[in-house]
Amino acid sequence: MTDADGERRPAGELEASVLAALWAAGTPQSAAQVRAAIPQPLARTTVATLLARLYEKGAVGRSPAGRGFAYFPVADSHGLTARRMHRELDQDGERSLVLARFVEGLGPDDEAELRRLLEGGGR
Repeated sequence: MTDADGERRPAGELEASVLAALWAAGTPQSAAQVRAAIPQPLARTTVATLLARLYEKGAVGRSPAGRGFAYFPVADSHGLTARRMHRELDQDGERSLVLARFVEGLGPDDEAELRRLLEGGGR
């Protein structure tokens, strides 16, 4: 997968485009509908592969539609970021250390927001 200049696209760029198309649509979409909505000119099989990978990662759901599937996002962008954070935590045996390093890297405003959320301030 390369762009017009022959350079490789940044990791996740195509998946981000597919997710953006699904969020914008607001209703489940077929691979063909997603292909038509994204700015990159991609082959039908590439879009189908991207959707299958996003499904395997748990980023999108799907339901039978005609001879294929209709795909929908399982969360908004913030929810997907939180899922990725959880997945990273689950992959490291030193969960406490990872959390400590994360908190050490927070700025004062983020630290205050995290403290507020932990004390039951919710969104």
